[in-house]
Parts: sequence; C-alpha cells; structure tokens
Amino acid sequence: METQPTPNLSIIERFNQWITESIMVKLFSIGFLILILLIPASWIEDLIRERQNRADEVIREVSDKWSGPQLLSGPVVRIPFIKKEKVKTWHEGKQVEEVIETEHYAYFLPEDYRVKSDITTEVRKRGIFEVVLYKSNISMQAQFEAPDFSTWNVPHEQVNWKEAVLLNGISDLRGIGENPVVKSGAVLPSEPISDIGVAVNQYAQFTSNQAANDASNLRTISGIITPLLWQARPESTMNISVQLSLKGSERLYFVPTGKSTEVTSTSAWSSPSFEGKLLPEHTVNDSGFTATWKVLSFNRPFSQKWVDREQTLSGSEFGVRLLIPADQYQKSTRTAKYGVLIILLAFTTLFLVEITTKTRIHPFQYILIGAALIIYYTLLLSFSEQVGYNGAYVIASIATTALITLYSTTFLKSKPVVLLFSLLMTSFYAFIFIIIQAQDFSLLIGSVGLFLIIGLLMYFSRNIKWYGSRS
Repeated sequence: METQPTPNLSIIERFNQWITESIMVKLFSIGFLILILLIPASWIEDLIRERQNRADEVIREVSDKWSGPQLLSGPVVRIPFIKKEKVKTWHEGKQVEEVIETEHYAYFLPEDYRVKSDITTEVRKRGIFEVVLYKSNISMQAQFEAPDFSTWNVPHEQVNWKEAVLLNGISDLRGIGENPVVKSGAVLPSEPISDIGVAVNQYAQFTSNQAANDASNLRTISGIITPLLWQARPESTMNISVQLSLKGSERLYFVPTGKSTEVTSTSAWSSPSFEGKLLPEHTVNDSGFTATWKVLSFNRPFSQKWVDREQTLSGSEFGVRLLIPADQYQKSTRTAKYGVLIILLAFTTLFLVEITTKTRIHPFQYILIGAALIIYYTLLLSFSEQVGYNGAYVIASIATTALITLYSTTFLKSKPVVLLFSLLMTSFYAFIFIIIQAQDFSLLIGSVGLFLIIGLLMYFSRNIKWYGSRS
C-alpha cells in the first residue's frame, strides 16, 4: 500500500519516499533484476552444452581407438563382363563399322538373407565419462540364384565367371577381431578391400535422420572381398555362409540386401534404442533384449541387380544403438529452460509477501536470492555427472531451498511466513521435476500447473490496493 507524502518533507525527500514505497517502482525493479539474471542463466545453458560436447568428444576418442559404429552391407556378388557395341567411324574417308568392347561390373543380391548377431557389451571410462563398446559374433546365411545377364542382353560367353567375387561391406575394418570364415561348399579365402564398389549411406555415423538421408553422406564402403572360384556359370542356387567376429562402439546397423531379409540381434544390454528406417519385433527387460527385423524387397528402395554404380544400397538401414542410461545432459538442459520460471515465481512470492506483510526487502537481497537460483543449475549439472540426474536434482533442490530459507529469516521476521516461503520453493522444484520426468504429458501438466499458480496469485493478491488508499 502506498502512503501519502508528508507535507513537511522537501521535494527530494518526497521523491525518495515515493521511490522507496511505490509498488510500481518495485515491480519495475524486480522485472529489471529478472532481465539481468537472464544473462547468467544463458551461461548455464552454454555450460551444459559444453559438457555434453565434451562427453561426445570422449566417445569419439575412445571409439577411434577401439572401433567406430558398424554398418554391414552385404553380401553382394560382383561379376565382370564385356559389353560389345557397334559404332560407325570414319577411316581414310570411308565410314566403317567397328566393335568396341568395354568392361563393366554386374552386382547381384541374395534371394534369402538371414543374420544372427550376439552382442557382448563393455563400458569403458574416461574420467567421469562412460562409453559403451561391444563385440559381436555375427552369422550370415545367404542364398543366391544363378546370375542372369539376359536383362542386359549379355551372352554368358562375355561374362568373366572366374573373376566373380563376394563382397561384404564393413564400415570400420579395425573392428574385425578374427579372420572371417566364408564358406560356399568349402572355405574360401578372403581379403580386406578399401572400396567394394557399392555406395552406401554412412547411417551409423550419424544421430539424426536428416543427416543420414542427405545424399552428400553417401560413400563407397570398405569391407572384405572373397573370390568365388567359379569356372563357369553356376547351374543352381548357391548357399554362402559368413562367420564374423566384429567389434564396434554404440551402434550396429545392417542393410537388408536380401530379397527376403531376417536379422536377429540379442544382447544382455538392457538399454537399447532401435533406430533406422525399419523397426523390429523386440523384447526388452532387465536381462537384455532380443530384436528381429523382417524385410522384403518391397520395403527397400533398391533392386536385386544392377550394373556398375547405377544404384546405392541406401534408404533402408536399420539397427540398434546401445545407450548408456545417463541422459543427465538432456534433462539438465530441459531443466535450465525453466530457470526463468523459477526466478519469476520466487520473486513474485517475495513481492506478495513484501506488500502484504509490509516487510521491506532490498533489491540486493533479491539479487542474492536470484544468484542462488542460478547457481542451482551448476550444482545440478556437476552432481548429475557423479550420481545421475534424479539424485542430483534432489541434492541441488534441497541445498538451494535450505540456503534461501535460512537467508530469508534475516528479513522475514515471521516464522510462519518463512515456512510458507520454504514450502512454496519446494513445491516449485517438485513441479519442475514432475514436468521433466513426464515427457509425454509435460505440456499438459505444465499448462495445468501454471493455470493453478496464476489462480493462487489472483487469490492472494485480491485484497491488495495497488494504487493505495483513496479518501
């Protein structure tokens, strides 16, 4: 409530009294303090992003020394052939017809492709950061039909059957732990190759679908090459098996090269994320997960055979990402976004206490309370890296609420008012915690909660005479 200026005071003294007692001036000063506190609040969000980037950097460093995310694309049969074309040229003033021979490569995908991968995980630490690594025993079974060149009008005599090879794409060859075993009746020799001649998408290297779908991310993948040792065209279907021991980090992806593809992954890791273009049938519990993808040729954007680089094996990658159950940075970022709301609610509560109980609270005291509310987020971030987000939230909330409550006893002389202010601060932090945890209903809970808060503010401010008493 504003008081009428005393007639005996000078103009300067009246002005100072008005500055001290005016509700509007108080409101403007509180608003200005909130705007000032937005600056360190933005610094806190930058700090959280910096720590998140550091964690990602550690993951990249450890993965670089172990092996990166793996993407398997294959098996693919590649067969060279000669294409003859008649062209007319001029020779010594006469038009003659010549036959030009050019070498090309034909690629064939399996009719049936089945994969089983058993994943064993390991968590490595670098300082306070953790990285999940894995080893996977992969068994691949592929059935190929006898290659048919009639589509391209190429006689079988022009096909170099002896140079037919089997290609298996592996995004990071450093992950091969033991010599791959490739069988087609007998064990076939294999060699590493830096470019298998099949362009694929570096999907496993990215965390966003937008980046994965970008055509600029297409590249020729490395892998292993296996001569098939054919002497002539096979007369029947071919069954080829590949046994592979592969290590990697975070992600394991597959390309469904078969006309009918079935991939099964099992692991004792209890926090998987199934990503990519297709989702599996899966079971996840505390003892691990089992996931099975079943894909038909109709579900993918590439055909069963092609020549040279007419197409890429991209657009239908899928796999599993092995998550470390520690999303403290994401939750800390979301929590920090509510920092302005906490400051606004705390300052509004103090303002209502000030004008209803006629208690003078100095702007510097508002600043100290605001500073404590900002430091809260550094406590949350630092403790979350040690004990996890939930534990850190409890510690930071209790510490901050206790600090502000103890400090408020220096200017709020009424114990019931101090207790009420402490309960309100506790309810504010509990309200934000519920919003963070209930992701699917955060908007609903937040909207209802803010509506109730506005209603309470209207109720407690109903008797305030904002323009002072009038005769």
